[in-house]
Amino acid sequence: MGRFRLTGRLRNGPAGARSQINRLRSGLTASALRTSAYRWLLILVGASITAFAFVSFQVPHNLAAGGISGIAIIIHHFTDWPVGVIFIVLTIPLVAIGFFHLGRWLFVARTFLTAALFSVLVDFFGWYLPQAVETFPLTDDVLLSSIYAGIVGGLGTGLIFRAGSTVGGTGILSRIIQRRTGLPLSNVYMFVDGSVIATAGLVFGWEVALYAFLILFVHGLATDYIMEGPSRIRTATIVTDRPREVEEVLLNELGRGVTSWEVTGGYTKRRRHLIMCTVFRSQVGDLKRVIVAADERAFLTIGVSHEALGEGFIPMRRQRQL
Repeated sequence: MGRFRLTGRLRNGPAGARSQINRLRSGLTASALRTSAYRWLLILVGASITAFAFVSFQVPHNLAAGGISGIAIIIHHFTDWPVGVIFIVLTIPLVAIGFFHLGRWLFVARTFLTAALFSVLVDFFGWYLPQAVETFPLTDDVLLSSIYAGIVGGLGTGLIFRAGSTVGGTGILSRIIQRRTGLPLSNVYMFVDGSVIATAGLVFGWEVALYAFLILFVHGLATDYIMEGPSRIRTATIVTDRPREVEEVLLNELGRGVTSWEVTGGYTKRRRHLIMCTVFRSQVGDLKRVIVAADERAFLTIGVSHEALGEGFIPMRRQRQL
């Protein structure tokens, strides 16, 4: 009987293992397909928004706010060639350089396809919008165009970044310079984009260059907002001699989980307890109230957090999409 059972396990075991492996592979394949589809949906939407903002607010006023897109505006001014065509032609050599320095085929595939999509959409909107909209450009106010170019373009770029891609351009050159020189990436970006804006200032006038710097600043803020989201979360750190009372009010009155451990004061060398708790921004007032009620001698700090993942906040399973 023992031999029969052992033989049966040997016969059924590999088959069962293969079945489980096949199910696992099919599950991983389906998950990978959903993730890839979601990424490309974000890229499509992001590229559409960015191209719309670029054509509607920057190109009509020659607002060359750095990057290959800025160089394309300058060349378009002298040659009248399609801006999208100029953009992709200038991007191809940079993508080729990035292939050897930044990421091989995965880098090339995402970056080039995103850049190509952006360039096609730029020329499409450049042809379609003047026919579809009675008054084009949408506004003759350069300041208003600069602000909306930064906001709308930044929203689109943020979606592309969230998908793990980029439209390429001088960002490739900046990353290569940063790797070669060790300079902070923000400094390299400012130098590269600043050079393009300075050139635009010589061609179109320094007032246009000032507006271009405004676009660059607002664009960065909008991109960060999309990447990180609104700061709805606050993280509280409490140092107290009454850990049980503090934990109870946080758990029972605010419904928030806590993490606590014993710490030693650096100056007093006295043993105390440190409690960490994450709450919504709307709960900060209640948080202060219950802490004072539990231990009025507690030390409380409240920090800004952009996102909380896990029980009580955003489920972790949603992050499988990216």
